[in-house]
Amino acid sequence: SQVLDTRDVQVFKVTVNGQDAQFAFGEKHSFKGTPLEITFPNELRRGQEAIVEISFESSPQSSALQWFTPEQTSGKKHPFLFSQCQVELI
Repeated sequence: SQVLDTRDVQVFKVTVNGQDAQFAFGEKHSFKGTPLEITFPNELRRGQEAIVEISFESSPQSSALQWFTPEQTSGKKHPFLFSQCQVELI
């Protein structure tokens, strides 16, 4: 499984390598947000890559996510979503 930090987002669907994956939110933390635990549909081998796709909706309260408008990107065609959060090693 994989645990990600979230803040004020709605998650509708998660897939891992194109297959539906189970997911659940943990207990909300005051400054870390809410953990999103993703259970992979199949066991991965050591070193195997996985493509995780998350269908979600953000809001202005989603403080960890920020958007560039299409005009702010190099191609000027699509918006760009980025996060300034950093990996936390536990």
